[in-house]
Amino acid sequence: MSEIKFTAQDILHKQFKEKRMGNGYDMAEVDAYLDDIIKDYDTFHSELTQLKNENERLRAKVDELNRQVAVGSNMSHSVNEGSQPVSSATNIDILKRLSNLERRVFGTQMGNGESDDSDSHLL
Repeated sequence: MSEIKFTAQDILHKQFKEKRMGNGYDMAEVDAYLDDIIKDYDTFHSELTQLKNENERLRAKVDELNRQVAVGSNMSHSVNEGSQPVSSATNIDILKRLSNLERRVFGTQMGNGESDDSDSHLL
C-alpha cells in the first residue's frame, strides 16, 4: 500500500501563491475544489478504518474457527484411538482388579478357598 502524502488538514490549510497580472486561478473555485477533496479524503479515511477493523475481526474469527477445527480433529483422533488398548499398564491394572474381584466373589470355587485381601486396595 502506498503512503498517504497529505492529511485532510494538510489539504485544508494549503496556501496557493497568487499570480500577478490577473493570470491566476479563481480562489473561490480552488477553495471549493479543495473542500470536495477534503470530504473525499475523510470518506476514504473512514472507509479504510472500517475495513481495517473488519479485517481484524475476521482474522480473529478465522483464528477461533481454526482452533475449533484443531480441537475437533484432536477429539476425532482420540475417539478413533479409543477402540485400541489405551496402554499396557492400564490393561494390567484392569486384569489385577478383575482377578481380585473373581477371588472375592467366587472364593473357594477358584482354588485355595481363601480370599486374598492383599490386593483389595486395587478395587
